[in-house]
Amino acid sequence: MAEVDIGEHCQVETCSQKDFLPFVCDACSGVFCVEHRSRGSHSCTEIPAVKEAPPSGGSISYHCDFANCSGKELVPVVCAHCQKHFCLAHRHQDDHKCVRLETSGPRMAATQELVKKIVESKAASSTSKGRKGAKNSATAAKVALMKLKLHAVGDKGLPQTERTYFQVFLPKGSRETSSPMFFCSKWTVGRVVDFAALQAGLKNNNNVVAAKKLRLCHPQTGRVLKMDDTLLSLLSHPDVPLFNGGNIILEYLDNDSTELPDFDTYLPRP
Repeated sequence: MAEVDIGEHCQVETCSQKDFLPFVCDACSGVFCVEHRSRGSHSCTEIPAVKEAPPSGGSISYHCDFANCSGKELVPVVCAHCQKHFCLAHRHQDDHKCVRLETSGPRMAATQELVKKIVESKAASSTSKGRKGAKNSATAAKVALMKLKLHAVGDKGLPQTERTYFQVFLPKGSRETSSPMFFCSKWTVGRVVDFAALQAGLKNNNNVVAAKKLRLCHPQTGRVLKMDDTLLSLLSHPDVPLFNGGNIILEYLDNDSTELPDFDTYLPRP
């Protein structure tokens, strides 16, 4: 994840802690961390004026600190946020435009900016669409593998450790659309094609020069697999591997074909 650089350093020289939501002193306007936000903790130089006591025998009154207000109260009405005196008409934060309300705006904006950067950094570090598709295919193949092992046909003499299972999608026009099969992971694609054709009862003219050839195709790209590649090499392909328990497409193609047209029409829609 990309490093997020938001916030300000505490102005107390012995602290300098960085806080992405710093506190602003309403008296000296300094920026401080949570530990030094109170006036006493940062030795604030701007101490609010203390109301002088009235002369002996006089009545006590508290003047409103709101600008241009001449109101006064017999009892102190102190804002718990800015510690100033106000009349009843200006006792609420909204009414006397409390400085604490003004600082909430920048703090909220800082929070929103932090959230935005975190979301953007996660999006930037996510994998590409193709790699996501491969990850999803691998997960689906693991689930499908358990079902394939119950119904797949193949050489019963193969050791369990060498068996690779596929849902083989058969050429268009075949009686069945697909068949579960297993093959030896050491076999070449050419041997897999011959074995699959035999199991599905397909006509195999791969040794006839002028005839269309049975070819094994990748289910995600439609790429025609090379006849001398082994299943082991295709299962460990770094970009678009085949998956044990995944799909494979068998189709008749021209001898020079390198890709199966409309390969996505063979597999069922998700």
